[in-house]
Amino acid sequence: MHSALLGIARTVDELDKVRCEVADLIEYGFGTAPHFEAVIAEVDGVPAGMCLFFPSFSTWFGRPGAYVQDLYVEDRFRGLGIGAKLLRRVAAIVRDRGGVYMRLSVDTENFAAQGFYTRLDMKFSDTEQVHAAYDDAFLNLAAADCPPGGTLTKGTP
Repeated sequence: MHSALLGIARTVDELDKVRCEVADLIEYGFGTAPHFEAVIAEVDGVPAGMCLFFPSFSTWFGRPGAYVQDLYVEDRFRGLGIGAKLLRRVAAIVRDRGGVYMRLSVDTENFAAQGFYTRLDMKFSDTEQVHAAYDDAFLNLAAADCPPGGTLTKGTP
């Protein structure tokens, strides 16, 4: 799985940005409270691809779904339909759990992947933008948890 993540980073020329280590995947994916799942494809017993996903929830649909964080197929196995099979398997898992959608993000310069998802009838959303907080921006956001004198409570239906 870690080698697949490194493969994705090489594909988009961002290998220097990968901080994830094998121990992180073990702790957060296979520990007491897993944060993700992965479907692995093999060809003749050789790892050929991987789709890493985690649950999400749509308040518009009122139903669960999944966010695909990473989809990767080793170069030598591309063109065999493995990526499509991985996404279809994840979609079936989500459907069987009551889910009704799957989402993912694609690097803006990864035109091959964009075409691939379009061929699978996954639509580009022109009504949404992805916003993210990383590193110091994330820490600053977390540090400003609650204004002085304010309180937050966990919501209930």
